[in-house]
Amino acid sequence: MKHLVSLLLVLLASSTLQADDTIHINFMAYNVENFFDCQHDSLKDDWAFTPKGANRWTPERYRRKAENIARVIVAAGGWNPPALVALCEVENERVMNTLCDQLKVLEYSYFITHSPDRRGIDVALLYRTEYFTPLQSRSISIEPTSTEQRPTRDILHVSGRLADCRDTLDLFICHFPSRSGGARKTEGYRLQAARTLKQAADSVARQRKSPCLLIMGDFNDYPDSPSIRRELEALPPSGKHPVEPRRLYHLLANKVARTLRGSYLYQKEWNLLDHIIVSGQLLQPDNPLHTHEQDADIFSPGFLLKDGQPFRTYKGPDYMGGYSDHLPVTGVLHVWKKGHKKQQ
Repeated sequence: MKHLVSLLLVLLASSTLQADDTIHINFMAYNVENFFDCQHDSLKDDWAFTPKGANRWTPERYRRKAENIARVIVAAGGWNPPALVALCEVENERVMNTLCDQLKVLEYSYFITHSPDRRGIDVALLYRTEYFTPLQSRSISIEPTSTEQRPTRDILHVSGRLADCRDTLDLFICHFPSRSGGARKTEGYRLQAARTLKQAADSVARQRKSPCLLIMGDFNDYPDSPSIRRELEALPPSGKHPVEPRRLYHLLANKVARTLRGSYLYQKEWNLLDHIIVSGQLLQPDNPLHTHEQDADIFSPGFLLKDGQPFRTYKGPDYMGGYSDHLPVTGVLHVWKKGHKKQQ
């Protein structure tokens, strides 16, 4: 089985699937549901994910989890594995190294935050070194709004260049505070996270001649929630108004409203908690680096579902052996090769 997977990865890595003068680069965001190693971190509340903990998190289950995540990443890109993967709910460098080892043929590297989250979960960016050259990275902390608020995950900001493109791509990977305890009671925490993200995104946009911003992750809110619609001012693209380069646009809002699909199932209803938001500059088709609203989607193959629900790793205390309680969201970036000529 291992040799078959390696062969598949080699075939995937050698596949180009590119137009004559354009490189098509897949990306995705995925909340992987508690990707922990089996070792206790004395500074974190991770006892549940140890062999003797409540979840009986054994090396075998950990290994299967890593294999499952790797399978999703490869499958999400088809014959063109994603060059950029935003991950939520990863514990540390150890789990990221394990994942990179699973994907060794594709030569992934990563950045990860080291947040004050009590359980020890963080966000990370996995990237293929063949396609993305990082320039700098930083963690952006979110100040608590009250003494009652638990410390939350940092926002990861990574800037770099894709393939032949001279424009800098700025990525922001987010995992906003959860709704645990009630959506209304915790809304202020997500509003604060959104304000922090907006300030950082606006600051970067002002510095760039061509602000190419890609914001991804689990926001624990919906496209029309105040954190996204009011604080981030991320609106669905509209044919009625021209796209503004420095505004933020939500690539999945229109599709979700039209199809009633989502990335997370709650009380038998699909909701979109995982988002793809871009600056208007990336929606300009004559920009050397761009994307299209129709390229964004929710990845929902049959193997990620069980009885019409996301095939989870755990359902309450019961080990299911699945993938995650979230579905990934995906998109495509189009990069002009050197010598590309604009269509008249």
